[in-house]
Amino acid sequence: MLRLLVVWVLNALALMAVAYLVPGIHIANFTAALLAAVVIGFANVLVKPILVILTLPITLLTLGLFLLVINGLLFWFVGHLLQGFSVNSVLHGVIGALVYSVISWLLSAIVLNEKE
Repeated sequence: MLRLLVVWVLNALALMAVAYLVPGIHIANFTAALLAAVVIGFANVLVKPILVILTLPITLLTLGLFLLVINGLLFWFVGHLLQGFSVNSVLHGVIGALVYSVISWLLSAIVLNEKE
């Protein structure tokens, strides 16, 4: 349970870093980052598998690069759902999702001492 809370806070910190690094992404405060981290997690667990299955032919044709677009669309969609977290465009969503993945992976590896 403690590990889940640590990962949640680390993902919120990663979102704050993304908002600092990517100009088209804005987060009002840390509470909004915590809520956005939860909603992004739920979107990745519930919505992303359905989108991946529906877009499998496009994903195969692009050799998997369309998954970046799916990640960006989910990031952008969550930005439009929540107040206090905004993503200006799908392109900012793609860039933000990439940066968010790298930062959250690095933070998890450093704090939790995982070697994946």
